[in-house]
Amino acid sequence: MAAPCVSQAVRSMWHLRHINRKPGVFVQGIRLLSTSRQCNGVAKPKKEEPKPASQWKLYGAVCLQRLPLVSKDPHPIEKKFADLLHQMEMERSFLSDHEVRLLEDAERLSRKQDGEFDSDDEDMGNQEITTAQDEEDAWEQRLKRFHPAARALGEADLERASLGRCLSESLVLLVQVEVGQERVWMLPQTAWTAGETLRQTAEKALANLPGSDLQARFLGNAPCGVYKYKFPRSLRTETCVGAKVFFFKALLSGGTRATSGSDTAFAWVRRSELKDYLKPEYLKQAELFIVDL
Repeated sequence: MAAPCVSQAVRSMWHLRHINRKPGVFVQGIRLLSTSRQCNGVAKPKKEEPKPASQWKLYGAVCLQRLPLVSKDPHPIEKKFADLLHQMEMERSFLSDHEVRLLEDAERLSRKQDGEFDSDDEDMGNQEITTAQDEEDAWEQRLKRFHPAARALGEADLERASLGRCLSESLVLLVQVEVGQERVWMLPQTAWTAGETLRQTAEKALANLPGSDLQARFLGNAPCGVYKYKFPRSLRTETCVGAKVFFFKALLSGGTRATSGSDTAFAWVRRSELKDYLKPEYLKQAELFIVDL
């Protein structure tokens, strides 16, 4: 019974001695560990390959909106419902102090005409008495002298370059610039410069508008949309085939002038009017983030 065990032990020792003769390998317990550099977890540094330059030119654009300045005209159904609610409120309400005073003045005048006005408490002598009706007449005169601001600015409402048009609706600023041999309408944009953020590029696009003193409050540091297009074949190069435009939203906070010049034309348009200016693909992307506020 002992012979097989001894034979197995001798074979195992011979196997371990044979393994120990291999260079770069040692035995620890029953595991074979290599002393090579790769197995010890020391990775050889890899040479970083240069990244290929982007074939797209980057632009930053601003979607500048002017919020409504007056409330919208009510719909006929809304006006009819408001009149009904006002009538119900009047029928269910109590008399105000002024209405009570009007009734008391009418009753006092009726007693005075009938010769029953002989109470010492009601007789004010020669003192001038101001009745509630006198106050109402004064209020009517003051109301006639009050002239509310116009809800539409007449001819300015028809000029789409005017900032004062459509006071009850939200407007978006568009500019007309020359792209290649064609003049197209778009949101204000400018090329990105290395070292600046895309928001800074969008702010620069607004600040560099000629003849403009517009000020805006940007609504975040992340773009709200992106539009990618390819240049005409005559303008493409091996290093640049097109452009990517990143849009940032902003609200008008100051300034009143955006004058059309010889090189740049301006237009303040409603969302429903964008289709008259923008190209279909550009319009498709713009309508994703332009909303009526």
